[in-house]
Amino acid sequence: MTDSKKVRRTSGKRERLAAAAAQVLHAQGVAQTTLAEIAQAAEVPVGNVYYYFKTKDDLVEAAIDAHAENLRAMIAALDELPTPADRLKALLAGWVERRELTARYGCPTGTLASELDKRADGLDRSIATVMRALLDWVEQQFRAMGHPDAREPAVALIASYQGISLLTNTFRDPDLMTVEARRLERWIDSLAEGPTTGDDDARE
Repeated sequence: MTDSKKVRRTSGKRERLAAAAAQVLHAQGVAQTTLAEIAQAAEVPVGNVYYYFKTKDDLVEAAIDAHAENLRAMIAALDELPTPADRLKALLAGWVERRELTARYGCPTGTLASELDKRADGLDRSIATVMRALLDWVEQQFRAMGHPDAREPAVALIASYQGISLLTNTFRDPDLMTVEARRLERWIDSLAEGPTTGDDDARE
């Protein structure tokens, strides 16, 4: 749902480690990732990792924070667009732009949430907070469009994205993401024209 910014040498070591953790965890999953692999991706000596993060779980939490920061930056950019429909369609365009990555590894936030859900250490609630922030923002856009029950289409949009991310990843077919995004764009346009038309379109 969000993707980590490219790790840059000019960033501080802690920030580089957090960004690298988000990238490596997306590609490999929590269980398969070692601190040494994250350190290598961040171009930080592995011995320095423990200065900032005592355990791998601390790095997982930092990765979640990186997802949250990326989401805030993305929302700030989308909010510059003139209409809620423009913002929602730009959100879709961003997902489509990353379709190749999704085909290889799935949705960055969704796959992490699915893995952490099997644990009982509270990290599942942390990643849920990130997903809820996006859901709340999408709901605000539908409310600004005048939809009487903005939560309903917001859930439908996020659920559609998570579903198509799973299919895109399962079949390794990025075109699936493109096709679904076009359908969702038409749906958003119909909702922008009026709630009744939008509800009819969503049932098609």
